[in-house]
Amino acid sequence: MRTHYNSKNNPRVIIIQKLYGKFFNDEDDLDFPKHRFKKFIKDIVQGTIERNDLILEELDTKLGDKFIFNNLDKIFQIILKAATYEFLYKPNVSINIIIKEYLNSSNFFLEDSQTKYLNALLDNIGKKLRSKNA
Repeated sequence: MRTHYNSKNNPRVIIIQKLYGKFFNDEDDLDFPKHRFKKFIKDIVQGTIERNDLILEELDTKLGDKFIFNNLDKIFQIILKAATYEFLYKPNVSINIIIKEYLNSSNFFLEDSQTKYLNALLDNIGKKLRSKNA
C-alpha cells in the first residue's frame, strides 16, 4: 500500500525538496518557513550543501567502483546525500530511524519498486558508515 505524505508535515520531504532545488534548479534562495522542525530541516539542508564534496567522496568509497552515483535518478541522489549527512553527523539518531524516515518520504516522489532499491542502498551505506565511525 502506498502512503502519501503531506509535505507540510514531514520534515524530510521538505529537506528533499530544498536540496533538489539547490542542486538541480540552482535556487540560491533557501528560505525556511515556520515549521515545528525548522531547526532540524535547516541543519540537514545546510549541512548537506556545505559538506557535499565530503558526502560524495564517502558515497564513492562505500559503494565501490562499479557504482556510479551520477547514473542514479536525481531524487535518489538527493535522498542519499541527505541520509549520508545524517549517518555521519547525527549519531544520536539510529540507522533504522533515518532509513525509515527517508523511505516514508520517498513515497512522495518514487514508485514502490524504486523504494525497495533505495532501501537496499540506504541500508548498505548506513551500515558501512556507522561501523567505521563506531
